[in-house]
Amino acid sequence: MAKVVKLKAVAQSYVPQTRNEVADHIDLIGNAQRELLRIELDIDDVVSKLRLAQQPKIEALSNTIADLSKGVQTWCEANRDSITDGGKVKSANLTTGEVNWRQRPPSVKTRASAALFEKLKRLGFGVFVRSKDELDKDAILAKPETAEAAGLEIATGIEDFVITPFEQKLAA
Repeated sequence: MAKVVKLKAVAQSYVPQTRNEVADHIDLIGNAQRELLRIELDIDDVVSKLRLAQQPKIEALSNTIADLSKGVQTWCEANRDSITDGGKVKSANLTTGEVNWRQRPPSVKTRASAALFEKLKRLGFGVFVRSKDELDKDAILAKPETAEAAGLEIATGIEDFVITPFEQKLAA
């Protein structure tokens, strides 16, 4: 017995045949878009009410996380050498999560003003000023000693502390 093969195709949309039908379809599209907007606004109203009702819990949990994080960071800073193998690694696995230290890239900090630009040019440090009279931070970071001699401050060695709890995904 031969196997029957069924072909499935997506149903074709109705194509308007006249200018008036096109105008009607545009009107229907507009109505549908406005109805979608109304639904979205209704959803936003519900979410807003839920958020407002949960705000005290949200604030309490946020404060708990902040307090616990400060304590974890204090302990980790005090025990950094032992948990990072003397600084050889930048992170530590602590069974229920991981902590790590990340070095931020150097950044130039200044209160840029016209007087500063003129001073840099007058003292022969014009290389640190772009032609549109703004600090060339790339040039400053490339020559930090020279920039500091010119009176610019370069922030280095700033670390961010990150806590990443491990989470299990439930199989669906």
